[in-house]
Amino acid sequence: MKTALITGATSGIGKATAELFATQGFRLIVCGRRSAVLDKLKDELSKQIEVISLVFDQREFNQIETALNSLPGEWKNIDVLVNNAGNAHGLDTVENGSIEDWDAMMDGNVKGILYVSKLIIPGMKQRKSGHIVNISSVAARQTYVNGVVYCASKRAVDVISEGLRLELTEFGIKVTNIQPGLVETDFSKVRFKGDEDRAKSVYTGYKALEAKDIADAISYCVNAPSHVAISDLTIYPSAQSEPRTVYKSLEN
Repeated sequence: MKTALITGATSGIGKATAELFATQGFRLIVCGRRSAVLDKLKDELSKQIEVISLVFDQREFNQIETALNSLPGEWKNIDVLVNNAGNAHGLDTVENGSIEDWDAMMDGNVKGILYVSKLIIPGMKQRKSGHIVNISSVAARQTYVNGVVYCASKRAVDVISEGLRLELTEFGIKVTNIQPGLVETDFSKVRFKGDEDRAKSVYTGYKALEAKDIADAISYCVNAPSHVAISDLTIYPSAQSEPRTVYKSLEN
């Protein structure tokens, strides 16, 4: 039985991936900052599979280290790491940007992936097997107005994925970088500081991707034959042609 650790499992892509992996027989370590939400998810998924929940803020290395060290011995052999947790805050020019927002994005989207990966890679190398899936964004492919810092953070994810692949392939460890386009989750609600009307407008007039669509893609990559390694995967809704262009007349 394989063990998968998923960050940002309390909602969106992370939660959908945990739910799908549970049906496929993975033992799960679901991680996030909201303990009550994690407990509820754990209770639901425990009906199908063994589940452990870990509460930590992935911007804080000491919290991650303490949480991972708390795992029972038989749970420390993590076969699949899904680095899903991340965030977007604000849509401002650099001149008007919030330092707090910048720190949240760079610490969560970039340093968080490095922190979690740093602690899990040694075990994978020792066993000469494993799979790391990093959730990037199409924002890494094309910078857009008022999204400089977010786009930079996601381009960094692409670079981290490429670097990990160069470092780890010889040890039998696969690394997959996934770039989703517009996915209807709480992403925009967070970006717009809880402004639900503004967030909802991002997804109106066309059919956005759903969290389960990205979970399906992650599952395909993780369950591919041992000789197959999906390095990079870009996924758009059919109405989106590139990061900045969505044809809202294309209702599905």
